[in-house]
Amino acid sequence: EIRYFVSQYNTMDHMTTFILTEQRASCRVITLNRPEVLNAWHAQMRADLVCALDAAEEDDAVGAIIVTGAGERAFGAGQDLNETKTFDPDRAELWIGEWERLYDRIRSLSKPLIMALNGLAAGSAFQVALLGDFRIGHDGVKMGQPEINSGIASTTGPWIMMEMIGLARTTDLTLSGRMMPASECVAIGLINRIVPQEEVLAAALALGEELAAKPRLAMKLNKQRFREVTEARFRDALASGVRNQRIAYADGEPNRMMERFLSARAARSAG
Repeated sequence: EIRYFVSQYNTMDHMTTFILTEQRASCRVITLNRPEVLNAWHAQMRADLVCALDAAEEDDAVGAIIVTGAGERAFGAGQDLNETKTFDPDRAELWIGEWERLYDRIRSLSKPLIMALNGLAAGSAFQVALLGDFRIGHDGVKMGQPEINSGIASTTGPWIMMEMIGLARTTDLTLSGRMMPASECVAIGLINRIVPQEEVLAAALALGEELAAKPRLAMKLNKQRFREVTEARFRDALASGVRNQRIAYADGEPNRMMERFLSARAARSAG
């Protein structure tokens, strides 16, 4: 039996579904659903994802959670710059709070979390992918932290990268903004397994069923311990995020860089 759920955002004149959820045996599949912008984040999509994760955590029928992106091009392109280009320091601080709620929800899950990577995972989508317990991808996956290119100072990104790949590689990715091919991600341990693109979700489901069959209390306690040993640096990253984003948006550099980036992209599309 497959059960379907939707998380919906209502506006005055239309309804848009930013998160799709589906039950596949013991696995809850959650799909980021803004393919027209490569599943880029905005506030409502973040909030809807928290709700979907809450529901999966509370449902005894769910033994494992899989997150993927709609379409074939991207797991997620990161932050939607059309949202953040208008921020001021106060809104930037609230923005960090939105990420704190999402990251707290992911980090407190008692059930195994698998990221089924179907293309690009950039910026905050890269970070969310790294917060999973496992990552399955294909040869076309690219991952990285390009936030510096749009004038965004990285805070939670360096924290999670430091936990996983150390200072030297974190410095490289944060300051260069470069994207890593799948082969490099596998070599440094950020992708657990590479399969053909059309088999990514099936491989994630197979792993999910295997993990769902493990003793649930032991799973919960193991994940709880991973959270405990990384908690102090996570909180430090959030505090620095508030400080640095207020400084950056008071100066206006992120707004200027994002406008420049979006204008250049629009010109390329028109050409």
